[in-house]
Amino acid sequence: MKDQLIAYVGCTMTRKCTVCIHPDRKAIDRALLQGDTLRDIARQHAVSKDALHRHLSEEHITTRIAKAEEAKEIARADTLLNQVRDLQTRAMRILQQAEQAGDLRTACTAIREARGTLELLAKVTGELETGPSISITMAPEWIQVRTVILQTLEPFPEARAQLIAKLQEVTHVQ
Repeated sequence: MKDQLIAYVGCTMTRKCTVCIHPDRKAIDRALLQGDTLRDIARQHAVSKDALHRHLSEEHITTRIAKAEEAKEIARADTLLNQVRDLQTRAMRILQQAEQAGDLRTACTAIREARGTLELLAKVTGELETGPSISITMAPEWIQVRTVILQTLEPFPEARAQLIAKLQEVTHVQ
């Protein structure tokens, strides 16, 4: 008897949402999103109002919508990336044709366009950062701090040499 009770409890705990596995799930979700009443949806699709309420309250619809939106974003990004790559290919083809024809004006224009599409491609793929960049290596405050640190380390030549080497690696300044 105890084993049967445990088996029964185990079954109910892993039970799937009846709306999620319903053959008309898309239509049910659409009706829910359109604001149809639970009673009408339940009657039309032979599901209980309680199941519909659980389906809504457990955010099964919002999870599904979020996944769909994410898929759309990825598809849009892929399309944009493909369009930029196509522009790059076309610009390079025009450049090659202009160079073969000896048309320097068109070749220069094609070079400019190829550069622009290459820059756009780098931005789209994240290979080129477009945000502000701050270099502190020549800032007076940094030079002052670096000088103080190096002067403090004069009695410790090994530590000073290691610090100088690391600073040169990081800041590329000698």
